[in-house]
Amino acid sequence: MDVLTTPADMQRWSDRVRAGGHRIAVVPTMGALHAGHLTLVERAFDHADRVIVTIFVNPLQFNESSDFDRYPRPIDDDLDACERIGVAAVYAPTAAAMYGPAFQTRVVPGPLADRLEGPMRPGHFEGVTTVVTKLLNATRPHTAVFGEKDFQQLAIVRRMVTDLDVGVDVVGVPIVREPDGLAMSSRNVRLTPDDRDAATVLSRALFAARERFDAGERDAAVLRRIPSDLIAAEPRASLEYVELVDAATLEPLDGTLDDTLGAALLTAAWFGDVRLIDNVQLSADER
Repeated sequence: MDVLTTPADMQRWSDRVRAGGHRIAVVPTMGALHAGHLTLVERAFDHADRVIVTIFVNPLQFNESSDFDRYPRPIDDDLDACERIGVAAVYAPTAAAMYGPAFQTRVVPGPLADRLEGPMRPGHFEGVTTVVTKLLNATRPHTAVFGEKDFQQLAIVRRMVTDLDVGVDVVGVPIVREPDGLAMSSRNVRLTPDDRDAATVLSRALFAARERFDAGERDAAVLRRIPSDLIAAEPRASLEYVELVDAATLEPLDGTLDDTLGAALLTAAWFGDVRLIDNVQLSADER
């Protein structure tokens, strides 16, 4: 497994692999790899015979410097995990390599970034679109694989890749969960034991709404209220939002849901000083 740390070295590696007739898939991460990340890598092998994992804790997408400073960085463990699963290359640039002293260009997302996480995390998605553009330019993949836990981020990346003619297929992979339903996240390790137990309310609340949908409920207000009430009833949770949206456009849904339209329930809540997000998709086709 090769470890590359500069854009030029990464580009040369990818150019050589492409010239050899191989397909490349990339899995962008911020490291602290867990089973969810490794599932993305496994899915990437469905689309390519050479997989790159990027490991970069991107300062542009953090609103709080303390959150950036606390983000786990177990790089040796991450490299071992990548090698065990058959990753061909890891791209792990430094902040100086990514954003030199004269760096000034940003990629600005459109209206998809204006709601949900957008108002809660000003500038976050601009940081995401900028870094993803740079990672795709460096790795030069045929396919990029992202998890659906960051549902809004995935929609924004897909829109950006289409709008800017990037020429990369974007693949979304369903959320990987712990046995008790909690969505896997590198942030979970920062939860206290009590907050870790309480955080399962997110998936339980979303699953309860999905069960009502599967049983025939189509009133948007009811489907939104079910998880809102359950999460609000958890004393250790501080709920930020529950939103029911069009899964493609992220526009809010009201009234009676149309079965021809995919919908998604998204939520964000704090447990102590850790902010978690989760979502479920609602589709009549899957009933």
